Amino acid sequence: MPNTTSSKKRLRQSLVRRDRNRAAKSQLRGALRKTREAVQAGKLDDAQALVYSTSRLLDKVASKGIIHTNKASRLKSRLAHLIVTAKKPA
Repeated sequence: MPNTTSSKKRLRQSLVRRDRNRAAKSQLRGALRKTREAVQAGKLDDAQALVYSTSRLLDKVASKGIIHTNKASRLKSRLAHLIVTAKKPA
């Protein structure tokens, strides 16, 4: 346990930030999962809208430093590739 006043405050802040970051990551994982499931189910119109909203969410989470910017770009690229390959005729 922290002893000084400043270290007690840092502990409180880190707990709040940890909860906030966990919530944002959880929301992001759910959005990614819903997008992938929509593509697998063949609902390409819904999937296209989900890719747009998930891309925005990725940018927001990356701008806050919760995930790395390159990881956000990589995930957006993979989602776009999913849509493109799903639209190609078999």
